[in-house]
Amino acid sequence: MTTSPSETTSSPAETEHAGQRLGERLQSGDVVLLTGELGAGKTTFVRGVARGTGSDAAVASPTFQLVRLYPGRVQLAHVDLYRVENSSELRDLGLEELAGQGAVVVEWGERLEVDGAAHLEIEHLGADRRLIRTIRDLSH
Repeated sequence: MTTSPSETTSSPAETEHAGQRLGERLQSGDVVLLTGELGAGKTTFVRGVARGTGSDAAVASPTFQLVRLYPGRVQLAHVDLYRVENSSELRDLGLEELAGQGAVVVEWGERLEVDGAAHLEIEHLGADRRLIRTIRDLSH
């Protein structure tokens, strides 16, 4: 999967569209780690990723649920680590099992190190502008 090194979006719709383009290329087993401050637009981006995988489910932040699954061409597991406090909670998520069932996108992904995972950073530039930077692309 190849993504551009960086992209600036000017609206939530553009941020979703950037996510959709990524989602269209995701394959089963892919893991994408998203980083960015609170309110940076990570969930908005994932809304587009889900649409790109063929899901028409309503995407919401899984902050209190930790994992939400969205069916599509590739099942998408949307993981949010904001409230995860220790490594045993990370192990309990079953990330490897989720990746075996489809693709996984992780908000607050800086709390994980996953071999072969893509790493994207979303930076809030003010108003509705976001900078989406590819730090590490998927290994395939």
